[in-house]
Amino acid sequence: MPRGENMAIRTSSAEWKGTLKEGAGTVKLGSGAYEGPFTFASRFENGRGTNPEELIGAAHAGCFSMFLAGLLTGAGFVPERIATTAKVHLGAGPTITLIELHTLAQVPDLTEAELQKQAEEAKKNCPVSKALAGPEVRLQVQLLK
Repeated sequence: MPRGENMAIRTSSAEWKGTLKEGAGTVKLGSGAYEGPFTFASRFENGRGTNPEELIGAAHAGCFSMFLAGLLTGAGFVPERIATTAKVHLGAGPTITLIELHTLAQVPDLTEAELQKQAEEAKKNCPVSKALAGPEVRLQVQLLK
């Protein structure tokens, strides 16, 4: 596909009803794979439900893992497992101040140095990383044998 054209358009939606602290909302993925509630408490405290930052973390972890698998495959390796956890820090403002990606990679014949190189490339170039270029993104990756 030529550069500049959309490969895919993904749609999600959210609805909020009521005031900031007493109201509640629902987020839905366009695929139908997830629909869930969110509230002030689920976003800024420890209440039940999801929140935008958690969803961003899931998107970033999934995108990074898949992109890293593609880079490793392109470099001649056969990834068995790439598991990423994203910690999205919400600070004052509110502002997303930091995203930490923690990845475990199980890839036969891969060296730690090659993993670090490919992981940095994935952190820089996966589509979600590019979209989130504002906050600092820290990466910790570990090769499993």
